[in-house]
Amino acid sequence: MQPSFFAASPMLPLIGISIVLLVVHILLQGMTATRELGTTWNAGPRDGDRKPEGKLAGRAARASMNFRETYPAFLALAFGVILAGDPSGLARMGAWLWLAARLLYIPLYLTGIPYIRSLVWVASMLGLAMMFIVLMF
Repeated sequence: MQPSFFAASPMLPLIGISIVLLVVHILLQGMTATRELGTTWNAGPRDGDRKPEGKLAGRAARASMNFRETYPAFLALAFGVILAGDPSGLARMGAWLWLAARLLYIPLYLTGIPYIRSLVWVASMLGLAMMFIVLMF
């Protein structure tokens, strides 16, 4: 049986890995909040205004939010590239760059390392731009 057009795309494993990265963000955010507020808070309905206030939990939440801001663009570009094709491989390189940068961003943000973290974020945006170029030209 011939693989379908979508199944033959080298972008699909990258999309799968990106979903794992999303789950990592969710777990980190939840684990750091639970460590601060306890399992009773986590298992409960979380009514009220009680939110984690510690540095690590705050950083995990902000890193997750930052990831989620660019994640829809990555998915849209990845599926667009699947439909349009990528004979040069530029979009695939951009997707790998985005993924690697987003993965590296997590420990940089959690440890509070400035400047390098921002450069890694810029690298992730460059990856998205590479994917965008394939769709536009």
